[in-house]
Amino acid sequence: MTDRSPAGLPVADGVVQSKRRFSIVWIVPLVALVIGAWLAFKAISEKGPIITITFATADGLEAGKTKIKFKDVEIGQVETIVLSEDVSKVLVTAKMIKGSEPYLTDQTKFWVVRPRISGGSVSGLGTVLSGAFIGIDGSREGTPTRTFTGLEIPPVVTVDQPGRHFQLHAESLGSLDIGAPVYYRQIRVGQVVSYGFAQDGTSVDIKIFIEAPHHLRVTENTRFWNASGFDVTLNAQGLKVETQSMVSILTGGIAFDLPRDAPPGEEAKENVVFFLYADHGAIQEKKYSIRNYYLLLFDESVRGLSVGAPVELYGIKLGEVVDLKLEFDIERKKFTVPVTVAMEPERVSSAQKDQALQMIRDDADAFIKALVEEQGLRAQLQSANLLTGQLMINLVFLPEAPKATLTHRNGYRVVPTVPGSFERLQEGVSKVIANLEKVKFDQIGGELQQTLKEVKTTVAEIGGLAKRLNTETAPKLQATLNELQNTLVELQKGVGKDSPLSYTTTKTMEELSLTLRSLRQLVNTLDNQPQSILFGKEKQAGE
Repeated sequence: MTDRSPAGLPVADGVVQSKRRFSIVWIVPLVALVIGAWLAFKAISEKGPIITITFATADGLEAGKTKIKFKDVEIGQVETIVLSEDVSKVLVTAKMIKGSEPYLTDQTKFWVVRPRISGGSVSGLGTVLSGAFIGIDGSREGTPTRTFTGLEIPPVVTVDQPGRHFQLHAESLGSLDIGAPVYYRQIRVGQVVSYGFAQDGTSVDIKIFIEAPHHLRVTENTRFWNASGFDVTLNAQGLKVETQSMVSILTGGIAFDLPRDAPPGEEAKENVVFFLYADHGAIQEKKYSIRNYYLLLFDESVRGLSVGAPVELYGIKLGEVVDLKLEFDIERKKFTVPVTVAMEPERVSSAQKDQALQMIRDDADAFIKALVEEQGLRAQLQSANLLTGQLMINLVFLPEAPKATLTHRNGYRVVPTVPGSFERLQEGVSKVIANLEKVKFDQIGGELQQTLKEVKTTVAEIGGLAKRLNTETAPKLQATLNELQNTLVELQKGVGKDSPLSYTTTKTMEELSLTLRSLRQLVNTLDNQPQSILFGKEKQAGE
């Protein structure tokens, strides 16, 4: 049956279609949703940690621009810079890259890299054009944290560098600074990494880094010393000046080596602690196990004697002064200066050294008593340096000295003392001055003045005589000398070679010679024929 419309026209029957469950139009928003979720997940999964660094100032830092770099690789960026509540510091919030979490511990260090001159080297020059950035020295050791305190002085980064760290224990820092060089036989092999107070606060701990392969030269017997400035030595060979380099003079430095005749020993491990000696000469001093203490009582001035002054015997050091003070003896009403010295008998060599040391260990009193009471051992003050006025303790043997016995005081053995050479010199000068005071200088002065007057008169008379000699006697003497010269000339003419007197004398000498010859013949004839005086000379054969 066909339905008709109100107008009477026929109307087709309606066709019912089923509804589709999914439209292709929804694919686009679904894909966008998935991509958005994936991007959100990726952003969250790759998002690095947010950290806060506290600095004293924000000099050179800019929010949204300043980078955080490790070995010149960007690993983070500063997001915000604000002041702390008390306005004393600057809080820098930075975003780090993913994967940096293990290195963000309480041992991690941050600092601002700027142009600096330290340890004889220049660093951070690249920041002049690019601007400052924040450096990081990450560490896996320690507790994870997100809050840090920035360093004002950049540390020396030695992460992943071949070598070893060592700890040095020193009484004071001196002129050392971070980056100061470490030398081995004047070749730079490392540097100072950090320093700080020891736990007790009475000394300084210095951390150094020795580069490979030079760290193998550090053994258990190695000794370090402060090589800053000059090491000046004045001895019998003259003045000797030592220094590692010009850098160590300006910024300080450390050197290390083995003492003379010391075996190397085993290789030093990481973070082994060594003592930092004051200079190169100090590392050569040997350490001795036996150290005996004695007391010296002086009743004279010890000005120039200080703790550490040497105690010598025959010019060889046996110990040093460890304490000195001023005491007042109530019973004697007298001041004394007790000086405590430490003696090291191992410094003395002997063919039977072991037996001698054992004897000292067993009965030190008997040993020192024999030296004091039988050998006359005495201690005296002696000048150690004429330029500085420093004094030292000199041990001498004086058999002719008054006998003394070994005594004890406050647990120390008391070695008798005698006045020093300077004290004896003062006594001699005092005696000379006392004798000079007995001289009557006033009387001598009066007599000397009278003598000077007489000498003055005599000199005046001598002057008058000299004047008369010059004006009267000298012309007459000159005339006499002229006449004598003329006479000698005439005499020369009379007795000269061609003078008559010379000719006559020559002839006379010739005749005298003939006469003597005849007389010699007569004497010979009479000697041979004495009868010729009466009978005449006999004829010889052939006459």
